Amino acid sequence: MKTRVTEILGTEYPIVQGAMAWIAEHNLASAVSAAGGLGIIAGGNAPAEVIRQEIRSLREVTDKPFGVNLMLLSPHADELAQVVIEEKVPVITTGAGNPEKHMEAWKAAGIKVIPVVASVALARRMERYGADAVVAEGCEAGGHIGEQTTMSLIPQVVDAIDIPVIGAGGVGDGRGMAAMFLLGAEGVQIGTRFVVANESIVHANYKARIIASKDTDSAVTGRSTGHPVRTLRNQNTREYLKLEEAGATFEELEMLTLGGLRKSVVEGDIKNGSVMAGQIAGLIKKEQSCKEIIEEFVAETEALLKGAEKWEK
Repeated sequence: MKTRVTEILGTEYPIVQGAMAWIAEHNLASAVSAAGGLGIIAGGNAPAEVIRQEIRSLREVTDKPFGVNLMLLSPHADELAQVVIEEKVPVITTGAGNPEKHMEAWKAAGIKVIPVVASVALARRMERYGADAVVAEGCEAGGHIGEQTTMSLIPQVVDAIDIPVIGAGGVGDGRGMAAMFLLGAEGVQIGTRFVVANESIVHANYKARIIASKDTDSAVTGRSTGHPVRTLRNQNTREYLKLEEAGATFEELEMLTLGGLRKSVVEGDIKNGSVMAGQIAGLIKKEQSCKEIIEEFVAETEALLKGAEKWEK
C-alpha cells in the first residue's frame, strides 16, 4: 500500500497514529511504528525535556520512522520546537495553532512537517509555507475539533492543494480508510482505535468505556467558548453542558475540566474525568495489538478498493 504519504514518511503503510495527550507516549508510538505505521509522541503541555526523554525511550525499542506532535498553544512549544531539531526527529505534526514561525528551521533540519488543519484556508497557507502534507481532520474526531465533517472537508482540501492529504476523524476500520482514499486522501490518521491497543498505557476503565460505547455516547462541549471538544458522555459532560446553557464564563468552564484528561487516563475516573474519543468509538469491540489493528485496517481497505475497481470496470 504505497502512496505519496508512505514515501514522505518512510513507512510501510499510510497510517498515522493520532497525537493524544497523556496517551500517545513512547510505548504506543513505538508499537505503531514497528507495525508499519507512523507512531506519534504527543507533546501536549509536557515540558520539552520530558518529550526529549520520550523520544530517546522510543529509539531504544525501534529504529522505525516516528513523529512528534507539537501543540502550539503549549507554554513549552518554543522549547520543544528546538528539541525536535536537536533530537533529529524525522516527522513533526502540529495542532492548536499555526506553525509558520518554526517551519524554516524545521525544514532546514530536514524534518518532514505535517500540520493538522480543519479548513481549506489553513491547508493552502501551510502548503505555501512548505508543509510536506497536511492532516485534514473533521469534527467526528475525538478531542479538540473543528466544525466541518470529514466527508465534506477532505475532498475540498484535496482539490485546493497539491501536497498529500491525510484524512482524520471518523476512521474506525478499513471501511473508513477506504472512504478516505476514495475522497482523495493518500493516508489516514487514527486515534480512538489505538487508545484501546494492548500497548496503550491508558487506564483499563478508559478502554472499557470505549469498548462499551454506543453510537449515541459522544458529546461535544465547549462550543460556547469557541474551543469544542468531543468526549464520551459522563457526569463531567452533563455538568459542563448545563453550565454552558446557563451562560457560565470561560473561567468557570475551564475549572470544571482542569486536569480532566489525566484523571481519566491515569486514575481511571471515567465519571468525572475527560474521556476523549471519536464518534467511531461504537465500532470498537475489543482490545488488540497495534500490529493486529493495522493489519485489519489494511486487509479490509485493500479488499474494498479492489471491489471498487471492479465496480468501475
